[in-house]
Amino acid sequence: MQKSKYLVANERDARWGLTVSTVGYDEVHADEPYPTPNHPDGYFFDTAKGRILNEYQLLYLVEGEGLFTSDHQPATKIKSGDFFLLFPGEWHNYHPLPGKKWKSFWIGYRGRNMDDRVRAGFMSPEKPIYHVGYSAEIVNLYRSALKASLEEAAFVQQTLAGIVNHLIGLMYSLERNIIFNKDSERVEMINRARQRIREALESPLSIQQIASEMSVSYSNFRKLFKEYTGISPALYQQDLKLQRAKELLSTTDMSIKEIAYQLNFESPDYFSSKFKTKTGLKPSDFRQQTK
Repeated sequence: MQKSKYLVANERDARWGLTVSTVGYDEVHADEPYPTPNHPDGYFFDTAKGRILNEYQLLYLVEGEGLFTSDHQPATKIKSGDFFLLFPGEWHNYHPLPGKKWKSFWIGYRGRNMDDRVRAGFMSPEKPIYHVGYSAEIVNLYRSALKASLEEAAFVQQTLAGIVNHLIGLMYSLERNIIFNKDSERVEMINRARQRIREALESPLSIQQIASEMSVSYSNFRKLFKEYTGISPALYQQDLKLQRAKELLSTTDMSIKEIAYQLNFESPDYFSSKFKTKTGLKPSDFRQQTK
């Protein structure tokens, strides 16, 4: 059984940054032919030869087991709960294992939003498979995309682009959280540290002191914190202080000097410099705008 829709996008849609060309669902019983025969030209492929597409595709295996191969990925077993990504210009091949059923969703797309993520190293042909497990939220997103594509209301491309971005974000974050959560003690330490930083924004508590409270060296604490959050603990603390500064500038009559010292910046000038770097405005200009 297959449900699918192939869509067109105009120049306005392309300026949105991401356009969707195909959405679908495949369900194949054990030892039935795969792929199903009703794919249009350009998408159907012979699993003895594989294929190359001129777009990205994001596939999610809901049930079953299969084999995936590409130019950069040796033959690898995929199973229920796995995402696998296809990249434009990248030869690939995939199919169910003998005797196994196959239920999968797919969505095909192109655009600078995805190109930018690949260039930034968030995703690459060297890592096309993401193990996230079964997720009802993911299934519902694909179903929403299929429903929207079949109805094809006005501006459907913008709806579908939002769903694709949501799926990519879930895929990326879910797998990384699964990896991190294998070390529950480390995750608990980082969460406690973040809470400690938040509670002490208006105190002279240093990152070195927090590392000591967590019974870990500063260098190791900094490394673990940045791996988990993507930002150093010192910068995390500074950004939270600048957010608190925005609140104080907007809701109180405290002077800039008073705010700087209350948040334990080295000096009012240092505070103003960091604030302008972060917001593009001097504290006085930010206050004037918000009031």
